[in-house]
Amino acid sequence: MPSDCISYQDSGYFIPLMCDYLNQKPDLAPLYNRFPTLDNFEKQFQEKQSYFTDAHRKVLVAALKKQYAAVETSQKTAHNIDALLQSNTFTVTTGHQLNLFTGPLYFLYKIISTINLTKELKAQYPSQNFVPIYWMATEDHDFEEINYFTFRGKKIRWNVESSGPVGRHTTQGLEEIFKVFEKETGNNINAQFIKNLFEESYVKHQSLTAAARYLANVLFGETGLVILDADDATLKKEFAPFVKEELLQQTSYKQVTATIEKLKSYAIQVNPREINLFYIEDDLRERIVLENGKYQVNNTALEFSETEILELLEQHPEKFSPNVMLRPLYQEVILPNLCYIGGGGELAYWLELKSFFDAVQVPFPILLLRNSALIATQKQADKADKLGLTWKDLFAKQADLINQKATLLSEFPIDLSIQKDHLRNQFHYLHVLANQTDKSFAGAVKAQEAKQIKGLEHLEKRLLKAQKRKYEQELERIIDLQNQLFPNGGLQERQANFSEYYIDNGDSLIEKMLMELKPLEHQFTILVF
Repeated sequence: MPSDCISYQDSGYFIPLMCDYLNQKPDLAPLYNRFPTLDNFEKQFQEKQSYFTDAHRKVLVAALKKQYAAVETSQKTAHNIDALLQSNTFTVTTGHQLNLFTGPLYFLYKIISTINLTKELKAQYPSQNFVPIYWMATEDHDFEEINYFTFRGKKIRWNVESSGPVGRHTTQGLEEIFKVFEKETGNNINAQFIKNLFEESYVKHQSLTAAARYLANVLFGETGLVILDADDATLKKEFAPFVKEELLQQTSYKQVTATIEKLKSYAIQVNPREINLFYIEDDLRERIVLENGKYQVNNTALEFSETEILELLEQHPEKFSPNVMLRPLYQEVILPNLCYIGGGGELAYWLELKSFFDAVQVPFPILLLRNSALIATQKQADKADKLGLTWKDLFAKQADLINQKATLLSEFPIDLSIQKDHLRNQFHYLHVLANQTDKSFAGAVKAQEAKQIKGLEHLEKRLLKAQKRKYEQELERIIDLQNQLFPNGGLQERQANFSEYYIDNGDSLIEKMLMELKPLEHQFTILVF
């Protein structure tokens, strides 16, 4: 079965803002710096090079080496960390929550998009170095969003109480989750690897940060991936001037609010707060709000004057945590970054931020939509062939697909357009006649025409329904195949966990992704095993 070229815009699974961005709609041009093409990266790294100092590089590398001190590090990753000291080395970054056992499949697509883009950039610009970065969202506090994954349709959830930054959350209790999971996996050699990986990651590490780093490092360390935990006092110190700006001027709120007005024809992903910072300490992460001249930590008794909070920032920058609006700026301040790779929802809120970056004089990165893919077995591909289905067909909404296939299977036309045109021609004479007599007759003719057209449309629907019954078995096979590939009517990558596909395919799963995912092509990739 040949792979169709299915653009993201034609897939039916992307929000209008992303489709317009990919189509480079002129109205959106002021909201981003440069569109993601290989040629545009040259100006991007020239701009970033003039901004990012050697002093910043030394702080970044020192922080990374400290974080990797107890991690088994591949030669490529160690080389990449050292290379960040050089002024001709830049990063490509993706970020992701600390979802249990990586969460949905698209985690892999994010990481591999990032790795593969650095390879393409190196081929295009051999005198520069490009390092793939996985930014762990260790400071998030939405534990309910990350405490589960889905394996073969079964949701495996870790039900414990949690507060504060999720990266600091203990892994205590995950032994029980491991016992549940290992019963589901089977016992082939790939299943053994998956079970060992889960146990080594979550049972033998003390925090979710350590577990997530270990897991990503096992899967991708040999590619040179560098994993960053930004919940770090030395990195926060680099960001402190921008935290001060946020506390005193609320620049992000003013700039982003103005940009959102320009985006009002789209669904807005994130709305800014007047202060886009949290206060964090141990298992506490609460918003900082300014009320009556005092900086208060929401849902606590903590309160600071302006002088006190600036002194706290000076002494303990690690106590300040950027929210979703400010995190992108933090990233671009501490990394020599050229490009952020994310999903449609992520890039939608990044598009709100360009004017804010301009106001604080930080280069805005290139924004690239991560790869999306559909994994199918050869048996499923062969079945699609027998059913006369293309991959493009399978991306259609199920009701539309079934109507289309019932029409094609029918030995006679289901469309009664010819009959409706014939009826309209007959009524044309009556309309001419009506114009020569009383207006009441014209109304009666018009009403009768509408009634008969509606009758034919009703018969058309009944005919389609009858043909669906006639070809029920063929259509059921189509429905079954589409449901396998698009569970619950949605994208496979947003529901299934990578482990079920690894158990079937072993190392070839990631190897094939690394070979076939092309981050700059903006098309769904069909991966047939």
